[in-house]
Amino acid sequence: MEEDKKIIPRHVSIIMDGNGRWACERGKERVFGHAAGVESVRACTEAAVEEGVKYLSLFAFSEENWGRPEDEVHTLMELMVKAMKEELPTLMKNDVRFVVLGNRGRLSDSLNAMIDDCMQTTASNGRLTLVVFLSYSGKWDILQAAKGLLEELAGHPERKEELLGMDIMEFGKRLVTADIPDPDLIIRTSGECRLSNYMLWQAAYSEFIFTDVLWPDFRKPEFRAALAEYAKRDRRYGKVK
Repeated sequence: MEEDKKIIPRHVSIIMDGNGRWACERGKERVFGHAAGVESVRACTEAAVEEGVKYLSLFAFSEENWGRPEDEVHTLMELMVKAMKEELPTLMKNDVRFVVLGNRGRLSDSLNAMIDDCMQTTASNGRLTLVVFLSYSGKWDILQAAKGLLEELAGHPERKEELLGMDIMEFGKRLVTADIPDPDLIIRTSGECRLSNYMLWQAAYSEFIFTDVLWPDFRKPEFRAALAEYAKRDRRYGKVK
């Protein structure tokens, strides 16, 4: 009997949560958990490649996270630069394209330079697109798209009827995620059951999985278990089958 074809989501997105709690449970500072979480990023990226996922996106740092203690934010940024430097050869080996989305104007020059280098170096890779959301929020994303539309209306009043008549698909092209598909599956670790201002527009018909596993403990088995759960879902998009 022929084995059933696996149902693999095209785009899996993960809200990586629980680093601080993981560290505190071990009597360590919160930054220790962030460092451990890098290993989970590596494991899930490898699993996504192995399973045939085409897009893996990670919510790494929100606009709201800028309100965290300065030392923690600084350490997080250092970790990101270090991880990019160390992971670049592996990304190239595995044919992974690297993309960063968010309000990059708030990032340091050194981090932006490293991001640009990684994005340019991996631009032609095509097995998996790894999207990291930095300094991102769903409300900010929708607002920047709306502001762009207003600026275009002001500069081209003759296009008013055309621009105001745009449909949902056209407006979606003004979001920072214009070049990637909406997530099929969103996973949130650490037992929290909310979006936390993440991809509010794009998640309209995503499937959700909330797990109690803290992010540093979320590795390949947990990733594959989430894919197996997704395969059981019946996606109807508001319609009747």
